[in-house]
Amino acid sequence: MRVRLDHLVCWVSDQLVSLHFYERVIGLPGVRAEEFREGKAPFPSVRITPTCILDLMSFEVTRGVDEGTGVHGSAGHQINHFCLAFGKEDFDALKLRLKKHRVEITGTGTNSFGAQGIAPETIYFPDPDGNVIEARYYE
Repeated sequence: MRVRLDHLVCWVSDQLVSLHFYERVIGLPGVRAEEFREGKAPFPSVRITPTCILDLMSFEVTRGVDEGTGVHGSAGHQINHFCLAFGKEDFDALKLRLKKHRVEITGTGTNSFGAQGIAPETIYFPDPDGNVIEARYYE
C-alpha cells in the first residue's frame, strides 16, 4: 500500500497574518496566496513538500465543517503539533528567522524519533494562533 499525507488544515484567526508567518518566518512557499489576496480563493495554503500542503483555514468558516466531515465537534480543534523536517542548513536558517521575527522557541529536544529515524535536534515554537510547530533535521 502506498499512502502519502496530502494536506493538513490549521485553524487560524487571521489568514493573512498566518500566511505571512508561514511564508516569511518559516520559509514555505504560498499556494493560491495571490488568489486568496484577490478574493478568488476561500483560504491560502503553503507547500510543505511537492505532494503536501498546509491549508490556513479561518475559524470563521467553521460553520458547516462538522457537516462536511460528518464528525460532530471537529470544527476549530487544534492539533497538538505538527513537525517539519529541514536540512541542517535550512534548520539553522529557520532558527535565525525565528529570532529575527521575535518568535520564541518554547521547547527543544535531542535524539528525537520521527518518520525518518532519529533527529539530532528539534525545536518547538507557536504560530500566530498558538498552533505548535516542531522543526527538526536529520543527518
